[in-house]
Amino acid sequence: MVLRRLPRSRHRWALARAAGLLALCAAMTAPLPASARAHAATPFQDHGRLQVCGTALCGEDGRPVQLRGMSSHGTQWFEHCLTGASLDVLARDWGADVLRVSTYVQEDGYETDPARFTDLASRVIDQATERGMYVIVDWHMLDPGDPRVNKELAARFFTEITERHGHQDNVLYEIANEPNGVSWQAIRSYAEDIIPVVRAGDPDAVVLVGTRAWSSLGVSEGADESEIAADPVDAENVMYTFHFYAASHREEYLRTLSRAAAELPLFVTEFGTQDYSGDGPDDFAMTQRYLDVMAEKNISWTNWNYSDDFRSGAVFRPGTCSEGRWADSGALKDAGVWIRDRIA
Repeated sequence: MVLRRLPRSRHRWALARAAGLLALCAAMTAPLPASARAHAATPFQDHGRLQVCGTALCGEDGRPVQLRGMSSHGTQWFEHCLTGASLDVLARDWGADVLRVSTYVQEDGYETDPARFTDLASRVIDQATERGMYVIVDWHMLDPGDPRVNKELAARFFTEITERHGHQDNVLYEIANEPNGVSWQAIRSYAEDIIPVVRAGDPDAVVLVGTRAWSSLGVSEGADESEIAADPVDAENVMYTFHFYAASHREEYLRTLSRAAAELPLFVTEFGTQDYSGDGPDDFAMTQRYLDVMAEKNISWTNWNYSDDFRSGAVFRPGTCSEGRWADSGALKDAGVWIRDRIA
């Protein structure tokens, strides 16, 4: 049975305040369904600790859910876009369920100052948690594309993050952003080494495993989901990630996502309406086709990215974050307006 959530809008947080009015009207109206009476003010209160059930992401009650939200850009560049005020806008005005916190390994990221980037990720996790959102801790490896190269750093990072946040029930762990140039067997081997590290600090959390060829389920290197289905990660509560950029990744990618959802638990942790560089013209029509498939199959997603980078894939116009104008009507680029309206 698919979980039926109340209609979502940018004013969802106001629902809790309306409880008193509902009580006054109770004598004049039919009783509300149990699900509506129990509807809480935040996504976490709605669903509790998440789990994988079959090919679906499910809430604590075992019913499938679809989370919708945003990914940050690299925290080494856009820390100033992740503040209490900006997350108020994301959680309360946009109605987002989930924030993906992207800690780059290279490119002036984690490897340069592990303590700083662990503290930074931890701060954002706390801020998102205070607002009732789920958090994806994204180990944003990209180049080199073999996740095993950074395995010792990954083990340190996830050990320290789970020591701080493993007691929480709203955190998911994405252990390899976009593996590339390596086989599925290599990725699986890495995952089976790192998942126990996560489990040591957070035994029941959902773990998200990157897939071959920039998390395309192998499509960008001539493969497909069958190699994962034939040789899955030997662990429970695991999902596999899929990334797409609609202006670049067309019919074959969309067909693969739709087909793979019948066999594998999938989470689209990164996508854009532009080309694979995160820039260029928006292809809203193709992106909507992806969103329709994800809605039909309850595939959760986070859009790239919640920053004011100059590229078209960033939702805010340049200067928005330094000026603190996240809620201004003119702060959003076209892609920002479009995706906000589909999160809400």
